[in-house]
Amino acid sequence: MKSLTDLTFDNRFARLGDAFSTAVLPEPIADPRLVVASHAAMALLDLDPAQADQPEFAQLFAGHKLWSAAEPRAMVYSGHQFGSYNPRLGDGRGLLLGEVLNAAGEHWDLHLKGAGQTPYSRMGDGRAVLRSSIREFLASEALHALGIPSSRALCVTASSTPVWRETQERAAMLLRLAPSHVRFGHFEYFYYTQQPEQLKILAEHMLACHFSDCSEQAEPYGAMFTQIVERNAELIAYWQAYGFCHGVMNSDNMSILGITFDFGPYAFLDDFDAQHICNHSDDAGRYSFSNQVPIAHWNLSALAQALTPLVEVEALRASLGLFLPLYQAHYLSLMRQRLGLLGADDTDQTLIERLLQLMQGSAVDYSQFFRRLGEQPPAQAVANLRDDFVDLAGFDQWATDYCARAASEEDNQDARRHRMHAVNPLYVLRNYLAQQAIEAAEQGDYGPVRELHKVLSQPFEEQPGMQRYAERPPQWGKHLEISCSS
Repeated sequence: MKSLTDLTFDNRFARLGDAFSTAVLPEPIADPRLVVASHAAMALLDLDPAQADQPEFAQLFAGHKLWSAAEPRAMVYSGHQFGSYNPRLGDGRGLLLGEVLNAAGEHWDLHLKGAGQTPYSRMGDGRAVLRSSIREFLASEALHALGIPSSRALCVTASSTPVWRETQERAAMLLRLAPSHVRFGHFEYFYYTQQPEQLKILAEHMLACHFSDCSEQAEPYGAMFTQIVERNAELIAYWQAYGFCHGVMNSDNMSILGITFDFGPYAFLDDFDAQHICNHSDDAGRYSFSNQVPIAHWNLSALAQALTPLVEVEALRASLGLFLPLYQAHYLSLMRQRLGLLGADDTDQTLIERLLQLMQGSAVDYSQFFRRLGEQPPAQAVANLRDDFVDLAGFDQWATDYCARAASEEDNQDARRHRMHAVNPLYVLRNYLAQQAIEAAEQGDYGPVRELHKVLSQPFEEQPGMQRYAERPPQWGKHLEISCSS
């Protein structure tokens, strides 16, 4: 394991030059103190977990110090925000400090969020606040633990530096990791500013660094776009299967690598509601839970438009046509696993759709339903879940069909329970749990956020003394308003 001073940097994106990013130094925050760190994320950099206890750790991730081999850059990009094109966005509060090369030969972006003003801050102060930093940290690591493709979060650092949002708050910094922070909006920027040479350079960079298997194809750019479609189809299937609402699916928040990042007003569903809107600024419900599938397709279409100088339109259309069938196949596979079904049956799609229709309006806890379904044999489990539903006759018919479907497979309850518990989490990042941890952290008590992070790092395993994290949320906890403000 390495110390902080032993990290090896290989800053591939910085070498692309000033057309792609601007050199900016982080602005320190005062009185830096570590709120929480992820040892699992530190391991991606080969860092010894004990390094988090060193004073230098908080100083590096609060802008007070910088590795000599780091090359901090603010990336430029554009994107479609709530359906409207914004020609110039970029890292307004974030900095790509550099790319660390680990012992396994992997490159990891060190991206510091809340690092101060950049040329792309658009009248903002370039800061992040503690609540949003904690929320993104928890979400990144919780999604990863669930098996959902995601950027990672290494640590949150708090400070005494004041910032103004709706009220006065305190600045914080989040260090996040990803193999790349290139997003759909990077390609849109060079397309709409009519910079075809830079567009091609960016595409070549992504091919070389992240889609090397496409380079040998007859049409490498087209092959890369096909993979982007495939990765995003799988990602959205995970979101829908696990009830995750992103909240701000602007094209500048969509990763070329098909991972979840740029967490804002996200939420996991408590009571199942297909129309749930987790962003209280989203008045029209553009990014509601049920809209995430068509919006992902829409964003891929926007990316396809940006790639037209490099790929034939018909080839782009053909790749786009793969999205919905791939999504449906991934989603169906995930939901079969959640229901404990081993094989495939032509009736499974209808069985799943009927269940969700019954859940709608019945105040059924989405995560708990699947966990409880695996606790006992099918007939006993559905009998214990029955009273959660409003349409009892409808549920009884579904339960009969489900039990018949489950009985069609050779299985025993011990194996079924083990299999279902391995994909159905006991602990989920609920907004009220995050809010309680945030409120404690804002008072200087970091114990709750660290404990919550620890619990969510093993979401499928029952942990002694942590029962409260598995309980249904109180009524007030189901109606928290979360905004994009950070």
